[in-house]
Amino acid sequence: MSKLPTATRDWLAGPGLTRLWEAVRKRLESNGVQATGSLRLTSVSTQERDDLSLLLGKPVTGAAVTVRLDALDTRLRASAAGLGLREVLEELGPPLTDRRAVRAGIAARREHVWSSLASALDASPLAGQDWTGQWYDLLRRTGVPRGVTPETAIRTLQQAVQVLTVLLGRQRGGTRGRGELAALATGSAHGLDDGTWLARLVQRGIALAHGTEFPGDAAGRRALWRLVSVTPDEVSSTVLTYGLRPVGGGWREQALRQRADHHAEAHLTPRDLHDLQLRLPAGEVVHICENPRVVEAAADAACVRPLVCTSGSAATVVLTLLDALATTGCRFAYHGDFDWPGIALANRIIRRYGAQPWRICAEDYEHLAARSQAEGIPQLPLDGQPVSAAWDPGLAPAMTALGVALHEEVTLDLLVNDLSGLA
Repeated sequence: MSKLPTATRDWLAGPGLTRLWEAVRKRLESNGVQATGSLRLTSVSTQERDDLSLLLGKPVTGAAVTVRLDALDTRLRASAAGLGLREVLEELGPPLTDRRAVRAGIAARREHVWSSLASALDASPLAGQDWTGQWYDLLRRTGVPRGVTPETAIRTLQQAVQVLTVLLGRQRGGTRGRGELAALATGSAHGLDDGTWLARLVQRGIALAHGTEFPGDAAGRRALWRLVSVTPDEVSSTVLTYGLRPVGGGWREQALRQRADHHAEAHLTPRDLHDLQLRLPAGEVVHICENPRVVEAAADAACVRPLVCTSGSAATVVLTLLDALATTGCRFAYHGDFDWPGIALANRIIRRYGAQPWRICAEDYEHLAARSQAEGIPQLPLDGQPVSAAWDPGLAPAMTALGVALHEEVTLDLLVNDLSGLA
């Protein structure tokens, strides 16, 4: 129930005093909810002058009025309202928020986060190591990610200290898996997965402790883990290949050559790539496709040319393989889908490796579009924002004009001919 008499409340809530209460509420919420100081209302209307005159107990005649908040508080207490300024505002609207206290509370909780980290470091075997001060300063500068509560931040930072103590403390263990390490620290095997804040915290500590740059890609992050004898998951992601014949004499190289001899595809993991000697014959041209169906068709047709599939957006394991091949002097030819994501991926691969476009120019697109229409193949609409092709300025306009998306499967016969050495 309202503490104000009904008639008094109705009058105080009237339009003539609305602007006053809005201005007073804003002032009190910003000054610690204290009825001190004054505020000024301008462009006062006739009704506002009349109501302010009654409220303040003095005539308001001009277009502007200055209201002292302490005097208004005293006036309200002595009136039919019988309540102070703060209580009246809360009767007329929502409770007041002491924004100064809120800010102070946020600052105090933020400071508690960093004092907790400092205490955890001081109490750990990491105390006194040169890099820990740099790590603390860096984390404090970058701050807590948006949406992370202070409680969660404290827990995560303490977990980071725990993990770094295991990895960099005086009692270092042997090689361990990242999932195992994460489970011990967080209860979840995914607690140190790429992209988590905890993983970034730990990786920054490792980089500082070893005097290396913080890596910007997944391959670099895996190398960073290996510096402290942590093995990331190197078996679940794979790159699909066909026809690779490395010249090394190890069993892995022999196995790849045997699969190539038997026209069988091969799925290579990051662990395979770490151990393989991926040296192909000098000047070998490796074809790159986007869709696994091209590899399947090449195997079915017993094609002879080597092929690597990005399987869509080219995960890190794909780029790791291509990087390794590039360092041995391999050359590349690239084909992908004729849609805007396909063109974006082609730009990425062609620019990174200096690859030659492989049946992916405007002339190829127009030929395939006409052929598919003549064969009665349903036309797939081309959606999304156009992407300019770095290797052929005419491709994006041609695709925009026809408005048809063409996936690699439409080109299979031509691609297989090329891979068979028949083109």
